Amino acid sequence: MSKTEYKSTNQLMRHLRDNGIDISGKLQKQQLINTGYFHGYKGYRFFGESYNKIPFISYKEINATIQYDTKLKSLLYGKMMFIETAFKNIALNTIMEEIGSSSIYDMYDKVVSSYKNSEELSEDIKKKLQANKLNLQGSIQNSIAAAYRRDNPKITHFYNTVNYNEVPIWAVFEILTMGDFGHLLSCLTKDMRKKISRKIGINLSCDTNCTLVYKYVYALKDLRNAIAHNDVVYDTRFRKMDPSRPMKQCLILEMGLPYINFKTIGDYIILVCYCLKLLKVTKTEIKLFVREFEKITKEYEKMVNAEVTSVTIHSDLNLRMEILKKTI
Repeated sequence: MSKTEYKSTNQLMRHLRDNGIDISGKLQKQQLINTGYFHGYKGYRFFGESYNKIPFISYKEINATIQYDTKLKSLLYGKMMFIETAFKNIALNTIMEEIGSSSIYDMYDKVVSSYKNSEELSEDIKKKLQANKLNLQGSIQNSIAAAYRRDNPKITHFYNTVNYNEVPIWAVFEILTMGDFGHLLSCLTKDMRKKISRKIGINLSCDTNCTLVYKYVYALKDLRNAIAHNDVVYDTRFRKMDPSRPMKQCLILEMGLPYINFKTIGDYIILVCYCLKLLKVTKTEIKLFVREFEKITKEYEKMVNAEVTSVTIHSDLNLRMEILKKTI
């Protein structure tokens, strides 16, 4: 197809057949209309990177892949919302307990890294921490302003009532995106991050700098945003960060796995399970989650040819899920 040429649905079906994809009939025509040529076929014809084309031979396989991805997003959505809410609440309560108030300014002064509370560090690092603090204050203020413009009652209440003169921390946490939340955690003092990590239950034996608490949030943020925006999830193309050694080592130790690299959706299932385990979710519920993931994956494998699954499903996924279920 040229850049400017328009094709009808029938012409698009003919174009797909010309490119080796078997597609015909009213059902598949409607599926193509519903999922879209660009969102569906163009979005799912490769795995991870555009050069890694999937050897589809029929539109039935393409639609099965789209449906598999959709089911994954549905499976993960509720768990992601639960983890985000729980992590935010634990961090919020730990911070307020530490500073003895709900004032955002007390948080900035007492538990956010800055020039004045990092005496043991070099001059350059102290200046960098101070810049990070100022950036954090600016981003939080921008979030508050945006929420006020949208008439968010969680924020307007504090500006449209004469008895208040500042927005408390707990109201700020309500409007923070997961990415903003991760940024806030990264700006806290090491001692504060350690206290939050311990409250959550993160294994600190392989996290001497207490970075896991925000790096896991960043990793989950990428997945959450892909789900929220209906982007492709199953091939982890949403991943925007390379995992640090502590991120991998912690999951290896805690979940009994031979390796972790965050290059497959299975690794994100493992991370979600680890977080659910930390948050004291029952073994029964976590195993049910894993079994549902296995079920929809097996259903998908039956609907596509072996050459497709050799690209889309990692060869040791079943083994890793078995290890995971035994460790939970």
